[in-house]
Amino acid sequence: MVFMDTPMSGGILGAKNGTLSFMCGGSDANLAAAMPVLEGMGKNIFHCGDRGQGGVAKLTNNLILGL
Repeated sequence: MVFMDTPMSGGILGAKNGTLSFMCGGSDANLAAAMPVLEGMGKNIFHCGDRGQGGVAKLTNNLILGL
């Protein structure tokens, strides 16, 4: 079983065009296993560290954009 947190950015248009950005938290092995699925939905896939770190990256990005 693969467990990761993979918040995304790009909105509805990014989803329709397959150009979402993913901020992934999880092990290297789990990211490798999930990569074919993620690549089908997005173009920018960032490995941010262990589980939970994808969410931290997404929230940090939202905070910076909100300032």
